[in-house]
Amino acid sequence: MRLVDLSHRIHDGLVTYPGLPPPAIGEHLSRAASRAHYAPGTEFHIARVSMVGNTGTYLDAPFHRFDGAEDVGQLPLERVAALPGVVIAATGRAIGPEAVSGCDVRGRAVLFRTGWDRHFGTAAYGTGHPFLTRGAAEALRDRGAVLVGVDSLNVDDTADGSRPAHTILLREGILVVEHLTNLAALPSSGFQLFAVPPPLRGVGSFPVRAFAIVP
Repeated sequence: MRLVDLSHRIHDGLVTYPGLPPPAIGEHLSRAASRAHYAPGTEFHIARVSMVGNTGTYLDAPFHRFDGAEDVGQLPLERVAALPGVVIAATGRAIGPEAVSGCDVRGRAVLFRTGWDRHFGTAAYGTGHPFLTRGAAEALRDRGAVLVGVDSLNVDDTADGSRPAHTILLREGILVVEHLTNLAALPSSGFQLFAVPPPLRGVGSFPVRAFAIVP
């Protein structure tokens, strides 16, 4: 068994999605300041983190798109942990339903490997990213996928304000994970995906430590 990390590291000032504020990571309590509270030789550090939910590698719950739907805190672990996974190698910018044809996705987490993660953290990442077409999202819904992940900026073409992939998938309770990385380290199938957010109420998207277990 091996563990494969599929998440980008979050650091102070990281730009995940152009136009959204980067995280601010600093100190609430420094080690030096903590010494006044404890016995000699004992010190602690408490960090302060301020960030939007769409930072780093994150999961979208239905509440991200639909008012009153499930937020990340309402998702049972069975929806985000130990999911049987498949990787689909996708070429071209617009990923259509043909990418899913012939692939058994029912009950599975379907991860699209585009290689776009090589641009993460650069200006190129936000321009011309691969995305799922409406037809691809409909095929994933109709074939019974339970989670859809991409290693690019967005499952949708961000020039399309209707966001059809988010709408189709999240309406059916199919979770979305964006900004994955290292998908080339996974086999095409036979692994389990974990993408578990903290149980936050009233939050539709939040970072996860996405990883896979490969037998």
